[in-house]
Amino acid sequence: MAVAKRRVVSVLGSTGSIGTSTLDVIARHPDRFEVYALAAHSSVDAMLAQCLAFSPRYAVMMDEAAATLLQKRLPADAVTEVLQGESGLEDVVTAPQVDVVMAAIVGAAGLPSTLAAASAGKTLLLANKESLVMGGHLLMQAVRESGACLLPIDSEHNAIFQCMPVDGRATPSGKGVSKVLLTASGGPFRQWSHAQMIAATPDQACAHPNWSMGRKISVDSASLMNKGLELIEACWIFDLAPASVDVVVHPQSIIHSLVQYLDGSVLAQLGNPDMRTAIAYGLGWPERLESGVPPLDLVATARLDFEAPDEYRFPCLRLARESFAAGGTAMAVCNAANEVAVAAFLDNGIRFTDIPVVIERTLEQVDNVEPTSLSVVENADAQARQVAAGFLVDFRQTGGRVKQV
Repeated sequence: MAVAKRRVVSVLGSTGSIGTSTLDVIARHPDRFEVYALAAHSSVDAMLAQCLAFSPRYAVMMDEAAATLLQKRLPADAVTEVLQGESGLEDVVTAPQVDVVMAAIVGAAGLPSTLAAASAGKTLLLANKESLVMGGHLLMQAVRESGACLLPIDSEHNAIFQCMPVDGRATPSGKGVSKVLLTASGGPFRQWSHAQMIAATPDQACAHPNWSMGRKISVDSASLMNKGLELIEACWIFDLAPASVDVVVHPQSIIHSLVQYLDGSVLAQLGNPDMRTAIAYGLGWPERLESGVPPLDLVATARLDFEAPDEYRFPCLRLARESFAAGGTAMAVCNAANEVAVAAFLDNGIRFTDIPVVIERTLEQVDNVEPTSLSVVENADAQARQVAAGFLVDFRQTGGRVKQV
């Protein structure tokens, strides 16, 4: 009996939380997967450890100094070659040897490589939601034209994918579906008043009650912008109108999302809050793999609560929905302004409640145009960052912070 060929994987964002979880799952199945390339921004120590553990053919560092240092620190007999920058990323996602690309670079920086992987017809494990938020039309078009297989890795979209019928290319069918219900934990500020959130610190915003994530995505979760971005992502992946996607706050994070059907049935995917479940599902699809996640104990869980989101206290959810409805480059502008505002908040430059104010003002200032190419999207992203950063400069010069609306 012939031995099945190992699937060759490139992991982008390998030193982040999704990347390390991906490598954890891969390490459990050495007979099924081979790591071709790892990519990170500048975490040399973490990348060095991963290179020694997995012996990839390539390691890509976006930061030039980090690439130079990594090359020096690798053993002389290492099989790994160090590449640098966007060209290196494109090389390791389009290489003919590569079967699977885990797209887990955080933020807008992940769009070009994600689009390149889709255009090359790879099996694309999409954990970079910003790629769809910024360039949803371009990415989905690339998937269709190349025959790529797109598998969502965000826990919510992975849950929806598991509850929807799909074809052999992992294309979901919305036939018979009346609504999709995206669950949200509510984050650390779920029960905080607006007045309390004004004084929230970055450490408090990053203290997620259920998930272990990076600081940027943790702040997005606290503001519900993460859920707004996921709403946009769901509309693109599953070809849905915003009116067909509801957000439901579910504090326990046990039900990862639900699909409601015309006949009254509601299918839900449940599990412990651990990203390795979704990652293993994507790596093994259409089979299921052992992920290292313990089975759910429903008796110990005891209860499942649900409530509607409060868009007065969490206006980022409304802003994301409105940017999708506006179409064009509004979603790219919304995402860029959010990234600038979150970075400023994490640097103690603005208050937590200033984040949606910066986003809304930037959306008002930047023209919305048709996203006909990657360069158009990138130009809108750059313009939005400049406008948002200009607000921050004004605030610092006046010694104040963003005026509340």
